[in-house]
Amino acid sequence: MQRATRLKRELQMLTTEPPPGISCWQSDDQVDDLRAQIVGGANTPFEGGLFALEIKIPERYPFEPPKIRFLTPIYHPNIDNAGRICLDALKLPPKGAWRPSLNISTVLTSIQLLMAEPNPDDPLMADISSEFKYNKQVYLDKAKSWTEKHAIQRNNGQVKSGEKATELLSKDYSRKREPLKEQPQESKRVCL
Repeated sequence: MQRATRLKRELQMLTTEPPPGISCWQSDDQVDDLRAQIVGGANTPFEGGLFALEIKIPERYPFEPPKIRFLTPIYHPNIDNAGRICLDALKLPPKGAWRPSLNISTVLTSIQLLMAEPNPDDPLMADISSEFKYNKQVYLDKAKSWTEKHAIQRNNGQVKSGEKATELLSKDYSRKREPLKEQPQESKRVCL
């Protein structure tokens, strides 16, 4: 009951007073399945991009953090190819910084900040982190290229009048990422 009441309040707040560049809504009337969008920040390689995220709310929320992943592919040292995000606020202590006083809005804002300011010292993708640290222009070029390819919306006359943005997003992004599967241990992921 506490989870449902809190989620309702959080979604209401996200609807009436969303953080700049962020939107969030329920997916298919399921209280534990949310979708969000983050607009790529100005003066970043993600500028002009619209990035979709999936948010799964665990049974024990707010005592456990939400499970959030990118549905839109993004070239970033702290986000892997399955869209998983290496961010302390998404992990329980002692390794993480999640606490029940945090909410979906603050976590999405933290993700937006992470997009603008990657943390190469705690990477999920070691090769991209190395590129960010030692060959930043190559990183910036690749990240911008991925943004143009995957996150910039183009209307080529395919949008029907009156079609809701949420309907478009569920169509477009549901095909871009496969369901999350366990990765082999020998993967290049580093995030602790």
